[in-house]
Amino acid sequence: MKPDDAVALAIKVAEEGMKLGEMPIGAVVLQGDEVIGRGYTQEQKLRRRIVHADLMAMLEADAHLGFKRSAEPLTLAVNLEPCMMCLGAAITLGIERVWFALGSPNDGAVELLSHWHPPIEQPYFCRPKEIKGGFHRAKAQDQFARYAAVETAPKSMREWARGLSENAERNK
Repeated sequence: MKPDDAVALAIKVAEEGMKLGEMPIGAVVLQGDEVIGRGYTQEQKLRRRIVHADLMAMLEADAHLGFKRSAEPLTLAVNLEPCMMCLGAAITLGIERVWFALGSPNDGAVELLSHWHPPIEQPYFCRPKEIKGGFHRAKAQDQFARYAAVETAPKSMREWARGLSENAERNK
């Protein structure tokens, strides 16, 4: 599956979550071209903080795979750059490619990963071979703009979403 198609799926999952009152963040995990995990952020539903879309999708993929390693490359596609927690989970799961729509300057971890230099990278615990952003950026910005206008959403989250939607230069 091409990056544009994979990120489009993540954007669709984010829409599902937003319709349920969640922040518009969605993710899918692909094994080759097959979706083996999907998720959206569920902070409102579960009343918890570490239920990020990426993590929810990777937990589903992990349950699908069990303890065996995937014979095909695993890809994480998200509409927002993964945070440090989610990128760490991707490393642990064996994600080889990370594709996302919109950079997250305040909490995105792609830049931090460039500073991670373990003495030995194991086949089961190594950085993704490919990390690329910018796929469907305008669609993701539109999602965050619409969320920022939802008066029932928490004010701090609306302000965060507004920042993501307004500053295209900063969100590359």
